[in-house]
Amino acid sequence: MSITMHTGPNAAPTAVSSLAMRLLTLCYGGLAYLIFFGTFLYAVGFVSGYVVPKTVDKTVDTGSTSSLTTALLINLVVMSIFAVQHSGMARQGFKRLFTRFASPAIERSTYVLLASLTLILLYWQWRPMPAVVWNIENPALAGLATTGGFLGWLIVLYSTFLISHFELFGLTQVVTHFAGRVAEPMKFKTPGLYRLIRHPIYLGFIIAFWSTPTMTLGHLLFAAVTTAYIFVGIYLEERDLVALFGSEYRRYREKVAMLVPGIF
Repeated sequence: MSITMHTGPNAAPTAVSSLAMRLLTLCYGGLAYLIFFGTFLYAVGFVSGYVVPKTVDKTVDTGSTSSLTTALLINLVVMSIFAVQHSGMARQGFKRLFTRFASPAIERSTYVLLASLTLILLYWQWRPMPAVVWNIENPALAGLATTGGFLGWLIVLYSTFLISHFELFGLTQVVTHFAGRVAEPMKFKTPGLYRLIRHPIYLGFIIAFWSTPTMTLGHLLFAAVTTAYIFVGIYLEERDLVALFGSEYRRYREKVAMLVPGIF
């Protein structure tokens, strides 16, 4: 992902909603962001098994157990729900439909909120599949794998700030709306890591999901399905970006690797 939207000049007074509605929009966007941020932090613990509150004790490898068949079915269903919501609401057609019935200022916040809620559903309903696929017993190598996982999460977070973190998660839009201003059209830019690869956020997720000293069957299912979904997401996202930016994005795609610099 390598597009950003910037705050523009003041809108005409007749285009600005009432103060009460703008305040409500701001509160809605702020709440959606807080829910997202808590969900993101929990995702780190859910995948890594660290920093999850003992009172919750719900990770990719812990929680309510079921038979292998039941666990597989439930896990695939909750991951599919997230994938459909996450990809469906990200498409330009859905965005145009949404803004016919609601303010464009809350479109991104609504997307972020529903994505967070589907992730919370996944955390809640996930069933561990504890059979061990691999286990790194060497302490140094195990520590390296754990560190790699946290590095992946840092890449994700850092990459969001490269392309305007608060805009990506809807805060910029509601703050701009509250101030009575409108956003300029989307602009194409490739800061920092985006000059090396087209999708550093997705790369960070892949590293975070696969870097673990102990890979269980459940963790493997989670990593494999989410990785497959990432490649589907890249295809859909790049199709939208070509539609938005045309030859500019095509040239960028020809020059810059998708996930691994100089390879693919």
